[in-house]
Amino acid sequence: MLSKAARQRRKHPGAPPHAVAHVRHSIGLRFAALLKSGRGAWVAFLAVLGPGLLAGLSDDDPAGITTYSVLGADFGYRLLWIIPASTVLLVQFHLMAVRIGAATGKGFVGIIREKWGRGAGYFAVCGLLFANFGTICAEYAGISAAGGLVGIPSWLSAPVAGVLISLVVVLGSFHRVERVLLLISATLALYIVDGFLAAPDWGEVWHHSVVPHMPTNAAGWIALAAALGTTLAPWGLAFIQSYAVDKKITLETLRWARWDVVIGSVLTGVIGLAIAVACAATLNKAGVHIQDAGDAAKALEPLAGRFATVLFGAGLLGASLLAAAIVPIATAYSIAEGVGEPASLDLDSRHFQWFYAAFIGLTIASVSVVSLPGLPLIPLIYTSQVVNAVLLPLHVIALQRLAGDASIMGDARQGPWSRAAGWVSIVLILACVAALAWSGMS
Repeated sequence: MLSKAARQRRKHPGAPPHAVAHVRHSIGLRFAALLKSGRGAWVAFLAVLGPGLLAGLSDDDPAGITTYSVLGADFGYRLLWIIPASTVLLVQFHLMAVRIGAATGKGFVGIIREKWGRGAGYFAVCGLLFANFGTICAEYAGISAAGGLVGIPSWLSAPVAGVLISLVVVLGSFHRVERVLLLISATLALYIVDGFLAAPDWGEVWHHSVVPHMPTNAAGWIALAAALGTTLAPWGLAFIQSYAVDKKITLETLRWARWDVVIGSVLTGVIGLAIAVACAATLNKAGVHIQDAGDAAKALEPLAGRFATVLFGAGLLGASLLAAAIVPIATAYSIAEGVGEPASLDLDSRHFQWFYAAFIGLTIASVSVVSLPGLPLIPLIYTSQVVNAVLLPLHVIALQRLAGDASIMGDARQGPWSRAAGWVSIVLILACVAALAWSGMS
């Protein structure tokens, strides 16, 4: 725990940079003392738990669930391999983002602003804001869809969820907010149960999960790129770096934070695979086509039973609530960093803060859009995903350059093998985005 004086320095905008550096250094010393005290690695791991789990699991949001559902419903088991492949990339770039945050003490937009100037920082904020707003709308649309399964109208479910989430984020401390989000994230495990209830052909699942099969039409390439984009989302990369800084992860604690990232990413891939498998074994087999995750939940009932539908709907609600908190938090981090203001869940909410203002503004705007009757959400959400696809290469290239920059990272800069692996992965991402563009023109 930080001392009261240290917490006050962190809360107020006037805190000098050396004070923040002193706090981060003292945390590293306390962490080292914890390990030497004999309390064990388990306690040390729990001390850094959070960024990897939340950043990874929030990728399984309504847009992600819809993407995985369509992947399984339309293509069966054939394209399952893209989910494990995307998970490997997720581990790689989440680790990179956390490392940059631990070495610099700055979020993604903050370090962009420092390295390439305010103009580059504003550009990053505008791109993330434009892409993220449609994604936030998708999260509240997911809440509405989950509520609709039990007869709750969207004009009620979305505003109530927005108010509750805002109260937790604005009035709660960092650790209280984190506990609530981790509790909500546990509901995503319901999708793993759904995967087993669907009784898939496990031989086919294994084969198509490890052996790549290329799409045979434009729709397949779009599904492939969408699965990559929803797993490795730019807002997720921005969130994990800023959140790791807010969590005060340091180079001394990075060893344990890596396990958090790996576990969170692997769970994300397992849950995504379970959703696709459930739909492949039921909807694809029955020739049922769907438009979104709500359709998938309804269509599962006659094929896999009422219990499977209930689990799918409960998982959709949990995923929506989690992402409806995290995506605005990620965007608020970026906006505050872009204008050079403090960005933390531990700020004093009794005084005006850019961070909280951005969070509340994004929540009100997205809830208002989702609550409007008859408004076509699909074009907005689709446009945001296209922007995400364009931003992803720019984001990972920026991360790669920052991670290898000795003037920023010091002794923590990437080694030659890590840099080579990063560029190989970026080439694969660029190829996937190029295939998406080609399929759209053909």
